[in-house]
Amino acid sequence: MRVLGSAVLVMEFFIMGFAMLLAKDNHEASTIVAGAVIAILLLLTPGLLKKRAGWILGSLLQILMIGYAVVVPSMAIVGLIFGGLWIAAIIVGRKGEAARAALMATRTPDA
Repeated sequence: MRVLGSAVLVMEFFIMGFAMLLAKDNHEASTIVAGAVIAILLLLTPGLLKKRAGWILGSLLQILMIGYAVVVPSMAIVGLIFGGLWIAAIIVGRKGEAARAALMATRTPDA
């Protein structure tokens, strides 16, 4: 679950960097600063995914990515795609962890 979530967040970091490049010519500095804050949080959040707070922060960042569409309209589509990938990371990750736990429960320890 953490690996998939981390991959989504790091890829969004790069996407946010490209979005800030698109926004730099037509918008105020405050929108660039807001994008930079989101990008930095996207890069730091994978380290927090061991805890529930990391997943909550990651979900909040998904909303902020979609919200950045006010500055760069194409971010709405990209944000929705990555939001879907985030949800898929949570669902697939939970199934994978459940399968691993079941496998570990049936495994006999070496004596």
